[in-house]
Amino acid sequence: MVEFDVRKSIPKHEENFFLPEDKVTSLERVKALSERHPVNILVAGKQGCGKSTLVRQFAAKDKRPLATFQIGILSEPGQLFGEHRLKGGETFYQKFLFPEAIQTPGCVIHLEEINRPEHPKALNMLFSVLSDDRQVWTDELGLIKVADGVVFFATLNEGEEFIGTEMLDAALRDRFYTMMLDYLPPDIETRVLELKTGIDNASALTIVNVANQLRSNTQEPITVSTRHTLMIAEMVAIGSSVGEAFTNSLQVSRDVLESILLSLHLELGLRGKEQTRQYIAY
Repeated sequence: MVEFDVRKSIPKHEENFFLPEDKVTSLERVKALSERHPVNILVAGKQGCGKSTLVRQFAAKDKRPLATFQIGILSEPGQLFGEHRLKGGETFYQKFLFPEAIQTPGCVIHLEEINRPEHPKALNMLFSVLSDDRQVWTDELGLIKVADGVVFFATLNEGEEFIGTEMLDAALRDRFYTMMLDYLPPDIETRVLELKTGIDNASALTIVNVANQLRSNTQEPITVSTRHTLMIAEMVAIGSSVGEAFTNSLQVSRDVLESILLSLHLELGLRGKEQTRQYIAY
């Protein structure tokens, strides 16, 4: 059996991932801070807007190992570290990856969907490793100290539409620097669809315009993430119409789509050109 080696888990850099310039600057500052002491970053924003990709890019650009932990599976304190198991009629303690990862210098720790544990108390032991002290005691493993240069990234979606999520404990949130992500501006999202799927500019612009109409519908807004627009663009790239691709990818009625497509036919070239700040490739 081959064991997982945290030190070799360096992710591959993804091309054509765009962030606002100020966010890239903030990540460079995080890197500088991590050279002094471990750092905690909370990345919040709408689903499918690149939170997890941002974490992978940060690790990839600096050739750091990355370890991702699904917080949604936690139901009791200490579960990240290990658990007691039964084998051959005897109990033993199974150590998990988390303690190894936080003791690996320079490791990027991704706490995915930190506000979705099965039980809120399951996060209690995180308070110690995220605090200034950066160490925690467990009876089974002894004293565990966070290694130099470790960066903790926690990602979350917040809102009534996200089943199983909780408001993040204020004392836990207080341990993080915060970074907010939002949908890409139309011109950047259009460019991303072209670069990643190979569709032409007109098709990419139509997809983005339809998505933004659905997002901004005041009576019944529909969440259309960048992940979704990429899925739709991939369908178009292999011959689907924009309407068919939206119908197959989202729970939206054909009548609504036809109404939007009809309106866009008259104003197609006028949308998606506003840009409030500079976006650069990260």
